[in-house]
Amino acid sequence: MHLLVIGAGYVGLVTGTCFAEMGHHVTCVDINAQKIEMLNQGEIPIYEPGLEEIIRRNMKANRLFFTTDYHPAVEEATVCFIAVETPMGKDGSANLQYLRQAATTIAQYLNGYKIIVNKSTVPVGTTQFVTKIIEEQLKLRNIEVDFDVVSNPEFLKEGNAINDFMKPDRVVIGSNSEKAISILKQIYAPFMLNHDRLIVMDPASAEMTKYAANAMLALRISFMNELSGLCEILGADINKIRIGIGSDSRIGNSFLYAGPGFGGSCFPKDVRALCAQAAPHQYDMPLTQAISTVNTHQKLVLANKIYRYFSEKQGMTHTTIAILGLSYKPDTDDIRESAAIVLIEQLLEVGANLRLFDPAAMENAKKAMGKYPSLHWCENEFDAAENADAVVLLTEWKQFRFLDFEKLLLQMRGHAFFDGRNQFNPNEMSKLGFDYISIGRASVFAEELSENSLTMSEYVIK
Repeated sequence: MHLLVIGAGYVGLVTGTCFAEMGHHVTCVDINAQKIEMLNQGEIPIYEPGLEEIIRRNMKANRLFFTTDYHPAVEEATVCFIAVETPMGKDGSANLQYLRQAATTIAQYLNGYKIIVNKSTVPVGTTQFVTKIIEEQLKLRNIEVDFDVVSNPEFLKEGNAINDFMKPDRVVIGSNSEKAISILKQIYAPFMLNHDRLIVMDPASAEMTKYAANAMLALRISFMNELSGLCEILGADINKIRIGIGSDSRIGNSFLYAGPGFGGSCFPKDVRALCAQAAPHQYDMPLTQAISTVNTHQKLVLANKIYRYFSEKQGMTHTTIAILGLSYKPDTDDIRESAAIVLIEQLLEVGANLRLFDPAAMENAKKAMGKYPSLHWCENEFDAAENADAVVLLTEWKQFRFLDFEKLLLQMRGHAFFDGRNQFNPNEMSKLGFDYISIGRASVFAEELSENSLTMSEYVIK
């Protein structure tokens, strides 16, 4: 089947590539000529494990094409997937300008029955919005063409997107058209060989499902982060609590890890967009609003701990901090709303010298941060630790799980280790010679054994 994917960003590239891998003839269209040129030369503009290999394989097999030309791509396609950005506006709502442009251009070249599928994260009512745009354009062309607009939200996790697409937990189809549903079932059939995970519902419910899923996951993270602060005050261990409550089958283990606050392109944006959809209807969503409030506060926690630790020593202007991990999560180069970027900005404000390393996100971070004399971009974790007074772990990349701590400590000038991901055992770290400070657990110092250690609440600025 001939498929068109509009938008060669993260969602569009993964969607188009995986459909091509299943034998479909896929054309990806993007208005960014530079990006299309890169792709046609075999250069992949994003970091996603496994994606580059599959793209090259399907380009070689003449199943995957990249272009800036809508005209032949729309005319040839049976289904047009829209996977453009819906960036957050000032009020938190989703900006649909790129979606409008895509729908308008599709309508200009409609030459027969097409299914237009929204894969972008869009507010409830967008299916009707796109339908109206296409109807208006067809009226201007003075022609009648049959079409259906369908909601088909994506549920991809950066760093695991290929597997998520190939072996989905579910595929949600929002449509009232039996014809469109039947064709989409055919397209997704190869992904359902072991178990039928396709769920059909009305468009509004499908659109809301995407926001509800991301808000629920963000809620779990913010709850654990909020609870971690209380654990620090009362002397409980958030990691043990995670295990205790995660063993309850009604709760489960996923998204219960306390940390420096969530980031990325989805959770922060979608939580705010959900609240923005409620606002015009005077419907209060205090619980959903609190997710963002807690997350914003959580991104200040590590900076406060670092500041208090060094205020009792040499002060921040004479302090060098090594930061390991810049992306908002491992296995991606995405730094959008990353806790690391927030921390870097906070530490720069108080005059700290920073040595930074990430396995994949260095270039994106350099573009975002600009040039500062106190920022040093390093080649690896040990280079970052050179003459550092403290190491801060912010992204749990696999290569950071088994660090050579003896080598790390030899590189350092100080011996503080701030673990934003609770990756290591506090007492073991103190035995190695570190002052170890994490999230939601008592800190342990090299000079003082755990029974004499201070609680983390004494390090947080009120």
